Amino acid sequence: MEELRKKEKNMPWNVDTLSKDGFSKSVFKLKAEEKEETEEQKEQKHKTFVERHEKQIKHFGMLRRWDDSQKYLSDNPHLVCEETANYLVIWCIDLEVEEKQALMEQVAHQTIVMQFILELAKSLKVDPRACFRQFFTKIKTADQQYMEGFNDELEAFKERVRGRAKARIERAMREYEEEERQKRLGPGGLDPVDVYESLPPELQKCFDAKDVQMLQDTISRMDPTEAKYHMQRCIDSGLWVPTQHQ
Repeated sequence: MEELRKKEKNMPWNVDTLSKDGFSKSVFKLKAEEKEETEEQKEQKHKTFVERHEKQIKHFGMLRRWDDSQKYLSDNPHLVCEETANYLVIWCIDLEVEEKQALMEQVAHQTIVMQFILELAKSLKVDPRACFRQFFTKIKTADQQYMEGFNDELEAFKERVRGRAKARIERAMREYEEEERQKRLGPGGLDPVDVYESLPPELQKCFDAKDVQMLQDTISRMDPTEAKYHMQRCIDSGLWVPTQHQ
């Protein structure tokens, strides 16, 4: 789980990566940027930015009132950028994985605030630092349609975060189970759990009782070919070690 989290932290994320359609195009009309950074450049830029400003990003993530957010960004305009939004996305997923739903919803609100500012900047073709005050002016005096648009994006984002967190947990569980299975493999590369479950009930009883004589008697009553097949699988999985019982 920790390894997965580290990998995601170094990935350049944004809200759009959690949705096929990204943000509603009815909110802001977007135009593609003329020059795209490479994934390597984005990753390095994100990593460097977080190392320098993580504490400030987290402070912004815990704000709630429009005025407080605007003032904090006015005092720290360097936070108005994609890297802040990317960090907040990953933080939301981390919090959901840790089952801190209330905190996740708090940070999700600020994630959408930052994303709306970035989308506004794209639509106006200006630096985000030059228009974040315009966003707060608009949101504080917003009509019902604009606020509904904001809240709809927020709810959709939280749902995507929950889905991403669930997928991360499931992936971590699969990796853990596979690691445990690999540790169990016997000398012939078979999993003793799988082999035990495939045994006829009468053979399972012998292993449950750990009774060697019962096992030998049961094998003697079985079809020789079938008995040989099952016992070889027991040996290959380490479920049965002949040298210990000779």
